[in-house]
Amino acid sequence: MPTTMIAFVEQQQRLVSDGDAEPGDDGQEYVGELDVAAAGDIALAAQDFGRMVFIPPATLLRPSTTDDVVRAVCVARCSSRLTVAARGNGHSVGGQAMARGGVVLDMRRLGPPMELVRCGGVAADVPAGALWEEVLEWGVRNHGMAPTSWTDYLGLTVGGTLSNGGISGQAFRHGPQVANVAELEVVTGDGERRVCSPSLCSDLFFAALGGLGQFGVITRARIPLVPAPKMVRWIRVVYKGFEEYAGDAEWLVTRADSEAFDYVEGFAFVNDLSDPVNGWGSVPILPGSVFEPAKIPAESEPILYCLELALHHNHRGAAGVDERAKEMMWPLRYMRGLVFAADVSYVDFLSRVGRAEEEARANGTWATPHPWLNILVSSSDIADFDRTVFKRVLRRGVGGPMLVYPLLRSKWDPRMSVAVPESEVFYLVALLRFIAPRAGDAALEEAVAQNREIIGCCRSKGYDFKVYIPHYENEADWVRHFGRDWARFVERKRRYDPVAILAPGQTIFARARPPAAAAP
Repeated sequence: MPTTMIAFVEQQQRLVSDGDAEPGDDGQEYVGELDVAAAGDIALAAQDFGRMVFIPPATLLRPSTTDDVVRAVCVARCSSRLTVAARGNGHSVGGQAMARGGVVLDMRRLGPPMELVRCGGVAADVPAGALWEEVLEWGVRNHGMAPTSWTDYLGLTVGGTLSNGGISGQAFRHGPQVANVAELEVVTGDGERRVCSPSLCSDLFFAALGGLGQFGVITRARIPLVPAPKMVRWIRVVYKGFEEYAGDAEWLVTRADSEAFDYVEGFAFVNDLSDPVNGWGSVPILPGSVFEPAKIPAESEPILYCLELALHHNHRGAAGVDERAKEMMWPLRYMRGLVFAADVSYVDFLSRVGRAEEEARANGTWATPHPWLNILVSSSDIADFDRTVFKRVLRRGVGGPMLVYPLLRSKWDPRMSVAVPESEVFYLVALLRFIAPRAGDAALEEAVAQNREIIGCCRSKGYDFKVYIPHYENEADWVRHFGRDWARFVERKRRYDPVAILAPGQTIFARARPPAAAAP
């Protein structure tokens, strides 16, 4: 099984390998067997939310059934060069859901509709192309139930996040989304439709979870549900120092469930009024709330920190919630004059990033490049990361949120494909950059250079870290990323996608020739 990497060239322009189909090669005759989308739709599939690469496929297919997915994979497998990439809502930032000269599957129309199932508990059978916001609305409105683990932004597909991880402030208690799945339906690279779970075809089940689409196209997921709370006490508190912030955050995520918040996140922000995105104004929860800078000590540094907490309840303004929140917060070392709180509905709380999306669409930044970087950094290295990265490289912000909050390794099943640091406590650092509409190429180049500087810093200092939603340029980086699990990753690829048809945009494996028996 070849493990040669598809190379990158400078400035993210791709070098075509033997696994890429170009117009006129013998893979194109098979495209005619599929339903070819309009040229405009195909062009749409050549870009993603990152808007930094343009990689046109041969065709875009909108499967409505799993059988459609099977057919597309089988057609590609019988060709010598075609590849297949599953595209959810196109929210990748580096071309991960693209297939140069291949077949892109737009999963949004995939059926059947969501269905409630009762088998050892209550769960939802969900098509992989459903958005998490659709799962939330369907579950709460129709059944008063919801999953326990979410992402911050709900405009992502179920199959997309399960192929990567799925992280939000509930993960310290319930684990990431990949740890909250009872069953999957997967179409593997040999064109087989398989149902898998922890007890049925378990190796494929765990391979697909966090597997970057390398082992199969997820077409359906069974997601356990619990009764949904009605309300959320949403709280933000401000810290002047990272030591106190990180210490309190780690204390909170290691409490027993009976003593824990339902959600713990946080972010770094610029100690400045003039920055509307990264400054003081990013902290208040409700419109009209005022951030009082007089409460900040004069000796404070350029970067401050906001701890974000949530407590579920079922009664608006219940006195018991006030008492419980006060009791849980009294040991924390935040600046007492900078506390923001609100009672909001459970659905509104989970949908909070949707409002930021509306603002970004209105001001044009949703349509600009997004050189996002997500890193998982060990707790033993996070203080030095703060000194080196937040306080030096990013002291002026990134034009978007700078998330930093702790997670627990014990909530991630080691049988899954996703790679995490060795430390029991590690931090998600998410640098969600938005380039201003008129900033020009120089701003994008600077942001990309900063990202490279940050990764270089993590390596040179020997941090225990992993890039989350990785996209590397060479095989050595992938080997380093997976570490001792690289051999398992390669073996799973050989087992489930032996000619490397699937997810070519991840640039891990090159397309191989089909075996003689598969030739038409």
